[in-house]
Amino acid sequence: MPQLPLSPGSTLGILGGGQLGRMLSQAASRLGFDVVILDPEPDCPAARVSRAQITAPYDDPDALQALGRLCDVVTFEFENVPALSVEQLAEAGALVAPGPTALAVAQDRVDEKTYLNAVGAPTVDFAAVKTLDDLTAAIDALGLPALLKTRREGYDGKGQVWIRDAADAEAAFDAIGRRPAVLEAAAVFNRELSVIAARGHDGAVAVYPLGENIHAHGVLKTTLAPAAVDAATQARAHEIAAAVLDGLDYVGVMGIELFDMGNGTLLVNEVAPRVHNTGHWTQDGCVCDQFEQHIRAIVGWALGPTEAHARIEMTNLLGDEINQWRALSGEPNARLHLYGKHEARAGRKMAHVNRIL
Repeated sequence: MPQLPLSPGSTLGILGGGQLGRMLSQAASRLGFDVVILDPEPDCPAARVSRAQITAPYDDPDALQALGRLCDVVTFEFENVPALSVEQLAEAGALVAPGPTALAVAQDRVDEKTYLNAVGAPTVDFAAVKTLDDLTAAIDALGLPALLKTRREGYDGKGQVWIRDAADAEAAFDAIGRRPAVLEAAAVFNRELSVIAARGHDGAVAVYPLGENIHAHGVLKTTLAPAAVDAATQARAHEIAAAVLDGLDYVGVMGIELFDMGNGTLLVNEVAPRVHNTGHWTQDGCVCDQFEQHIRAIVGWALGPTEAHARIEMTNLLGDEINQWRALSGEPNARLHLYGKHEARAGRKMAHVNRIL
């Protein structure tokens, strides 16, 4: 294990080479670190701003061994990296942050909600579903409407379906491939909020102001931050974040999506053990953005300030919306962040723009 804090010139490994890996690599470079990407896609977005890429599947033992040899610390950019790969890196002596426990918990929605409730971060009522009989019983217990989600994988609205009538239960189960699932009670919330928080190796916790999120077709469209919330709501979000991070002995940045129930209650929707789309506003609204914060945490540096110096509206550019780049690049008080993806597919996140309000 390397001695912390890591000095500039050390090498960081990132499992995953998409836009989050790209922005993490850019932040690491500003702090004087070299970055090696492991991703199965040749010439992935993150690799083009990094020192090197290992092109291989995430579970390739030789690739993982090579990454562990090259890097002083390894992190990941998305939660569908196999938890076993992270465990293998850790067992081989590599410093991995966040650790495999956090990844494993976040990869299973039943385990995630069970953990959250155990540490005092309440969620909607839920029930595990393995069979159609389980689903029928869960509907009886939770009522309708309810949201059926696969236990594993699925993001941006994928792998989930609303059930509004008991007669539709079997069709809904078929729609998710009859895979192990969780049924979630409907949450009648006023708005969705999110909190970006970080924890260092020393247990220090830093929490950013809350953001307010608006989705379209299951995909995040905009985040407005800092959100218009009272001090009690911000404090409760801070408590939730600290409890979740401490319980996992977490190191790095985490995104936590919250339902604002309108009566002073916050329910956790889900957590992401990584930098998060709803935290992109920090790039232009804070001195230390979420990407630099994650790098600081995993290399053992002091965490940076989280206060906002500007109010930001972050908007995702999906698919061919990327063609607006020319107009957006000339828009006053707007900063464009392009991801370097080669193909603009419908619904694919291609860039985001931060507007200073």
